[in-house]
Amino acid sequence: MAGKSARTIEIGWRDPFDVAKSLADVPGFAFLDSALFHRKLGRYSFIGIDPFGTLTVTNGRTAWNGEALDAPPLEALRDLLRQYSLVADPALPPFQGGVIGAIPYEFGWQLEILRAQDHVVEAEPVHLAFYDLILAFDQLERRFFIFSSGFPEQDEKRERRAAARIEEALALIDRPRGSPKASSVNAAFPSADWRSNFTAGSYHAAIEKVRAHIFAGDIYQANIAQRFEADLPEDFSGFGFYERLRQVNPAPFGAYLSFGDTIIASSSPELLLRKRGIIVEARPIKGTAARSRDLREDVHRGEVLLASAKDRSENIMIVDLLRNDLSLVCRPHSVEVPVLCGLESYANVHHLVSVVTGELGEGRDESDLIAAAFPGGSITGAPKRRAMEIIEAVEQTPRGYYCGTILYIGFDGTTDMNIAIRTVVLKPGKARFHAGGGITWLSDPAAEYAETYDKAQRIFDAFATGHIQEQPELEKTLQ
Repeated sequence: MAGKSARTIEIGWRDPFDVAKSLADVPGFAFLDSALFHRKLGRYSFIGIDPFGTLTVTNGRTAWNGEALDAPPLEALRDLLRQYSLVADPALPPFQGGVIGAIPYEFGWQLEILRAQDHVVEAEPVHLAFYDLILAFDQLERRFFIFSSGFPEQDEKRERRAAARIEEALALIDRPRGSPKASSVNAAFPSADWRSNFTAGSYHAAIEKVRAHIFAGDIYQANIAQRFEADLPEDFSGFGFYERLRQVNPAPFGAYLSFGDTIIASSSPELLLRKRGIIVEARPIKGTAARSRDLREDVHRGEVLLASAKDRSENIMIVDLLRNDLSLVCRPHSVEVPVLCGLESYANVHHLVSVVTGELGEGRDESDLIAAAFPGGSITGAPKRRAMEIIEAVEQTPRGYYCGTILYIGFDGTTDMNIAIRTVVLKPGKARFHAGGGITWLSDPAAEYAETYDKAQRIFDAFATGHIQEQPELEKTLQ
């Protein structure tokens, strides 16, 4: 383990979800799930269990394993990642130990570029767990690895801990089936139980308020969401629900995190930021059309979306915002747009997706990236700060983890951050999720309201009672 690399073993291939199912009751369980396979975007899945430390931010206060820190959140994150740095093997899956966690949307108000005196609302804490033990799955080559860094120990103690931790992992995944409480007990309830913070009329009125701000020149666009809530039965299984969600709405950036009394179940199609070495990539989504089970009609809907002037202009505005965000931390003239308004297709919707890339500037790191680009422009609007102020006034309820990020940051700096859309937060007896869309001057209120339900439908399906029907192959392909 010279040079602070992780101890690594490879064992016979196992399906990532089957392994996750056997580990879901282990403390600190985190599953980063590429349920929709794609050679680049959805190749790897990762499981972390039993973290050795947790960095939290609650009401603006930073803590490490419950003890208060003087450093601001992103400085504390930077210091800890330096303390536990390692050298990763580039021939193996990219995440070999590090941070897995979630940052809520409202954390953006704590960042210097967005900070304002009157914005201290915090619905959920920042929760970043540090994992010395990672199970990694290469779904392209069908290879399964276990990594252990041995942290927080150092030197010989670290090597001994790493070996012991791998043995622990092997014992856990070979436990007799049925022992963990991850088995799918009740994971459904009647869909009629859902409540929204908007009616159709009040959502239409909210869109008109946004359009008025656009007409006044305050913003170019803003993303407005409605929040759905429901009560859950006592025997509701969070992991059982996630199993249903990944069946009906497979996504390349899916995740299931369990910490405290909170479960986050995400089937996000959107990448906020990816960092490999100094190369940074963002993939903003703007533009949505419902899919059809009829293949010819489905292709036609994708073509209409590609030709939509409204959706393309919306996407291009967010690309410009992201170019500006990344330029704050990237080398001069390195920010490029290799894909503009490409079509990607998911279980229930087509999306327009662009790609923005850059080279991180000297001395810049993952904390700088978060400070520059969080929250993602595709789920705020442009300009970002004013759009966020309008969102807060119109929605009148915190977003929490919705439109924040679920992420990993490796001890070597490798980073993937999704945008937490198509994401459900489960707490004892309660379920909550949001669905929204970008509003521009050309927005039609009825169409925008319908779009929120297009996006929400597969989550409703995952909660609904009854058998989940297998989806047609055309609905499983990320193009």
